[in-house]
Amino acid sequence: MGDIDSMTVPRRRLGVEGPYVSALSLGSWHTYDRMDFHDAVDMVSHAVELGINLFDVAVYGIPGQKQVFTDVLFSAIVRAAGLAREEYLLSTKVWLEGYPARPLREQVERAMFRAGTEYADLAILGDIRDIRDDAQGAGDGAAVDLEQLAGELAELEESGLIGHWGVNNWSAQAITTIRRHAVEAGSAGPQVAQLKYSPCRRAIADGAPFAELFSAGLSMQASDVLEGGILAGKVAPTREIGRDPGGVRERIIASAPGIAAVAAELDASAAQVCVAFALSHPATASVLFGATRREQLVDNVGGLRLLDRVGASALRARLVPFFADGGVVDPSGP
Repeated sequence: MGDIDSMTVPRRRLGVEGPYVSALSLGSWHTYDRMDFHDAVDMVSHAVELGINLFDVAVYGIPGQKQVFTDVLFSAIVRAAGLAREEYLLSTKVWLEGYPARPLREQVERAMFRAGTEYADLAILGDIRDIRDDAQGAGDGAAVDLEQLAGELAELEESGLIGHWGVNNWSAQAITTIRRHAVEAGSAGPQVAQLKYSPCRRAIADGAPFAELFSAGLSMQASDVLEGGILAGKVAPTREIGRDPGGVRERIIASAPGIAAVAAELDASAAQVCVAFALSHPATASVLFGATRREQLVDNVGGLRLLDRVGASALRARLVPFFADGGVVDPSGP
């Protein structure tokens, strides 16, 4: 199969107009602040050596709660690793809580100051609960005005503060609407949708509404592929993990032993099976995961070899029994 430590992670185009990104991307949700600094530098350096060029780093602190510094640490990590800014792509989050009272530019500038750089290659808009689109006659004055939001994003692109942008766990309708407004504002619009995707959470990314968006050029960045570590065997996580759309987490926990059995049959780890599954979706540009050890990083990269060895169709067929959110979660998205 070749030496995983020496392999180069391939790159895929993000959307129609976006950059070429590594098929695997390294995230940092409360990650670097849980690591020894030297270990973090070693892991990030090795990720770049393996061909990973996309790093998801954002301000995750919530006002009034304990501050976290994973994004600040990332700025020190890349300096210590001797990485030039052009050697990696930076993805940041843009939170819509408090918008428009908290302008996008102010938020992104603050995030870039913490990350030690002047621009983000990619900005991902956080979850959205309610939208306003007067042309559609939907929403109310308290909802997010997608036309205004698209206009501000176009301005950030024009200024060079962000290169491209995408969305996190938005509905297909909301993506379609903001793309229309973005094009009218002179923007290329969203290039990527960051979606939860795993052998257990498939309803949205595999559904017809998103298939239409993908066929129009939208890419997917698969996230939460291990369900906070549950699908890698950590069925009782001790740290905060992502939301549970559809309330199917208990079913996912029950699926973990079965996925581990499939992995054993394939001479792979459960994490590799989940990474390979996420890579097998034709719209996947990159699979996003977090790691706190170099060994985790290398193991996840092995998902690429597994997919090559087993093949997408055969792998997906083996994992059909673990589809937990089918018929539970609306395939059009939140």
